[in-house]
Amino acid sequence: MRASLFALGSFVSTALAAGTTLPQGWFTFQPTEKIKHTQFKGKPRYLTWMADSQIQHGVEPTLAYTVSAFYSGILLAYERTGDKKYFDYVKRGADILLYPEHDGTVLMYNNSNSIDDIRIGHTFLDMYNVTGEEIYKKAATSMRKQIDRTGRTPEGGFYHRFPAYIDQMWLDGFYMLDVFYARWTYEFEPDNTTAWDDIALQFDVIDAATRSSNHTKGLPVHGHDASKKQVWADPETGAAPHVWSRGVGWYIMALVDTLDYFPEKHEGRKRLLKYLTTLADALVASQDKATKGWWLVMDPGLEGKSGNYIESSGSAMFVNGLFKAIRKGYIKGDKY
Repeated sequence: MRASLFALGSFVSTALAAGTTLPQGWFTFQPTEKIKHTQFKGKPRYLTWMADSQIQHGVEPTLAYTVSAFYSGILLAYERTGDKKYFDYVKRGADILLYPEHDGTVLMYNNSNSIDDIRIGHTFLDMYNVTGEEIYKKAATSMRKQIDRTGRTPEGGFYHRFPAYIDQMWLDGFYMLDVFYARWTYEFEPDNTTAWDDIALQFDVIDAATRSSNHTKGLPVHGHDASKKQVWADPETGAAPHVWSRGVGWYIMALVDTLDYFPEKHEGRKRLLKYLTTLADALVASQDKATKGWWLVMDPGLEGKSGNYIESSGSAMFVNGLFKAIRKGYIKGDKY
């Protein structure tokens, strides 16, 4: 993070020295100002309240998946309110990443081999879909090309990162790569059966590899090492030893978001729905009865152990995934 801050600082200084006016917005925090939420039928509008607060504090415009996910939230505020300030804020962030060439070349991307960096492709597609400017599609194309060169396990699953995590698949990577893969295919190659087969395969592989143990009661462990060489990998299955709430949170959101794009008539859709339902059932069963949240380490029997705690981020992602799945009709039943 420090290195990227220095790099961006150097980039900003160079731009100003050249007499170029850069978009502002991520470094605008004024400590004397206070954000006041607006009212909606007597109740606070938490979406815009949070969006305004985060914009005021500032978020460094990088390729990080956290930044892209944040931008998606800001664009939801734009979608709900029609207030163009939210769109303009995200566009400024995207444009900074395309500076100075502004021809679709992505700053600091350098042909990454980490699937985390693919998540920013959503931001570029969002900008392209609103503006129609080809530079944003070209930028997103870099992320689509990265998918094609990403290494694979013997089963065909994507490496989480090369060369650091050869033969490893992690749950959180599905939110970064596979949702974008599905969205790109939906928007530009809807008849590409090979791509849809490949997307379904990723979920097939991770489900078989991370839910093979009965001790987790339907919850997936965090990852899988196909080579079975990692110190944490089960010597027989390659599975990670524990269930991590935030990893599962990214994964359920990935399942739900992928289903938004996945073809109704493709046979893989039924399998994705089955994986989602099985996971939703396991989440309902593992919810803490007292707090209604979920433990950081979710292995049955580790609830309340020293160092374990009810984890807010994972719990929020579970609620997000479950609520959207219900709203879209992907899962049904009062228990959810």
